[in-house]
Amino acid sequence: MADTPKLILASTSRYRRELLARLRLPFEVQPPAVDETPQRGEMPCAMSMRLAREKARAVAKANPSAVVIGADQVADLDGQALGKPGDRERAAAQLRRLSGQRVVFHTALSVVRADIDYERSLLAPVTVRFRRLADAEIDRYLALEQPYDCAGSARSEALGIALLEEILSDDPTALVGLPLIRTAQLLRDAGLDPVLDAA
Repeated sequence: MADTPKLILASTSRYRRELLARLRLPFEVQPPAVDETPQRGEMPCAMSMRLAREKARAVAKANPSAVVIGADQVADLDGQALGKPGDRERAAAQLRRLSGQRVVFHTALSVVRADIDYERSLLAPVTVRFRRLADAEIDRYLALEQPYDCAGSARSEALGIALLEEILSDDPTALVGLPLIRTAQLLRDAGLDPVLDAA
């Protein structure tokens, strides 16, 4: 349709690209130029919300008539943010800390369409309880999965699910990085219907 706005995902995450593709809306990907350094004293939930907004706003500024999605996720263990481990040593240390613990993954979503002054942001928290993990399990898991690009070092959509006891969420894709139920709601509000406008 001629009046259907362009959709842009403001992200470098391949997981978010794969999730958004499920909605069958044509979209572009534009990496946002946003500094993801935590601010002094910033709580994990506030950090994820701030970064989701900044990502969406940064890309929307250059694309005012587009619908722009920004998202961020921060793992929260007792108020301390856990980032992406980056390498095997840090991932092993993360999983040892998470063994037997509950962690909240604060997944934040922001949708911006500047030409109609639309901006909505929300949190889709997911509570995860990890099993008690033996060192041998951690070593074997890391050798097989190498989950160094995901906070918490466990990919729930793959073998990482075997490290968990429980996932509590009302939006099942939020743990992977983009809450699709809420994304669909905000896209409809911004002028894009995932069903009616699907390709």
